[in-house]
Amino acid sequence: MDLLEESVVPEHARDVKQRAREFAAEHIEPNAEEYFESGEYPWEVLEAGMDAGLIAQDIPEEYGGSGFDLQQVLAVAEEFYRADAGIALTLQLASFGCEIVSHYGSEEQKEEYLRPVAENDQISGLAVSEPETGSDLAGMTTAAEKEGDEWVLNGEKYWVGNAVEADWLTVYAKTGDGDDRYSNYSMFIVPTDAPGYEAEHIPEKMGMRASKQGHIVFDDCRIPEENLVGSEGGGFYMLAEFFNHGRVVVGGHGLGLAAAAIEEAWEFVHGRKAFGRDVSEFQAVQHDLADMRMEFEAARSLNWRAAEKVQNGEDAGFWAACAKTKSTETATYCAERGMQLHGGRSVLGDRRIARVYRDVRIPVIYEGANEIQRNLIYRQSR
Repeated sequence: MDLLEESVVPEHARDVKQRAREFAAEHIEPNAEEYFESGEYPWEVLEAGMDAGLIAQDIPEEYGGSGFDLQQVLAVAEEFYRADAGIALTLQLASFGCEIVSHYGSEEQKEEYLRPVAENDQISGLAVSEPETGSDLAGMTTAAEKEGDEWVLNGEKYWVGNAVEADWLTVYAKTGDGDDRYSNYSMFIVPTDAPGYEAEHIPEKMGMRASKQGHIVFDDCRIPEENLVGSEGGGFYMLAEFFNHGRVVVGGHGLGLAAAAIEEAWEFVHGRKAFGRDVSEFQAVQHDLADMRMEFEAARSLNWRAAEKVQNGEDAGFWAACAKTKSTETATYCAERGMQLHGGRSVLGDRRIARVYRDVRIPVIYEGANEIQRNLIYRQSR
């Protein structure tokens, strides 16, 4: 059963998909359980991914990357997340936020910050969410004020991937107080060794434990004025475009997890006896597997269609929201049914299905909770 077969994948993305599959089989799958249990940051797997040319390669070629497009990044996401979501998230967050600098940054910023990430000498991150707000992008309170030739940041950020590990972050901060609340925010490049930057890991999560998120406190954190990305007041609109791409990729997170859940359930019911028969012979079990497969195929078709639409700039917000919502909820559904088919053994800590079940709870929230995605789908359907 090859659920992630390549027929729906554009030809130009098939080579990197195969490379990602081989890497996942060699480096992610064998280490998944160990890192889930320990909750340690998987530096060795990350470094192997760098050596394999699969990390931070969405950065343009002129700044040292391979210029992977959205479809290529989605192809990698499917394969990595099927193997293990926690390690996969770490690998894909190594260049998080770089796309914003790539699209809106100055040539000097791109050379100074993108090239080291593309060449795997540094890793980055993106700081948006705060302790008291996540999906309300126009409700963030972390502020940046101009003082002479510097910007001074004060406030807090939460759920920040690589908050502790990164060399620099792209940070979303309030710079105005006008009536148009969407024009009050800007993006900044903040080195993690800047004075006034403090970060610590948040408490352990129930899933994706190999990916580390952090809590940042900016206390009169000073950065040069040239670290403003693009124009002042343009931050909200930069993020809106960025998240259209990101949500398609998060759909890939869901597809990989759903594939893992279906594989585990299929293998279990075809190797277990009950009432003198193979469990897979019961019609109710067959119907569960059939429903899981149908939901998966529907989600995957939608997700790859959305990737093409978003890459071409065709009603991107609508398609991105659809892909993210459908694929992540399909993962949740498949994991739940997979747990039920495993019966009592589903709750054992060493079972892959139990790990998948905990992991699927997270992508329905990040990159904009699915309730917010439904708002976007409705508004953009009119």
